Amino acid sequence: MALHEIPPGWKVTWVPVRPSVAGMRRAVFDALALAGRFPHTSARADAAVTGALSEARVLVVDEAQRLPVPCLEYLQSLWDHPGTRITLVLCGAGSERALSRLPQLASRIGAWQEVPRLAAAEVATAVTGFHPLWRTVPAPDLTWIDRSCAHGTFRTWAAMTAHLQNALLTTTEASIDRALLRRLFRPCPTW
Repeated sequence: MALHEIPPGWKVTWVPVRPSVAGMRRAVFDALALAGRFPHTSARADAAVTGALSEARVLVVDEAQRLPVPCLEYLQSLWDHPGTRITLVLCGAGSERALSRLPQLASRIGAWQEVPRLAAAEVATAVTGFHPLWRTVPAPDLTWIDRSCAHGTFRTWAAMTAHLQNALLTTTEASIDRALLRRLFRPCPTW
């Protein structure tokens, strides 16, 4: 949802990646929307990718902490290539530990940014901006959900959004109320 808020003129593509160098190479090729079929050799694929990356680009990699070292090395090779103009944004809890396995890439980090928990006063604004589904939930219920389960953790809110969407799509005549929320988020210890 947040990707749709990007200013006009910016092209954003979301591409799932298999955690392998071949999967990463293919994902970057697809994300760049390069013409033609994916090359049969890694050298040709890399040439096409690095050629496209001569134009300034931002590559955001979510769940970077789950990538094996060879995938991180591939990202480093894109960043290190003399003809590319790329900014890498590596996201995910524990990404700093993943990068410690590859000091050559870790030494290139320009900035670390930790996203703290949302303050109670920020929750309603943040989650209703994150997904329109939460705009249908009364503010007292948002406060109740955060106090009972999410505790300001945006990752928890994102997971709850997916669960709630699935429930609304698969349950006939479902409406968002505390009964539905209790049923969905049973693992929260205070409910």
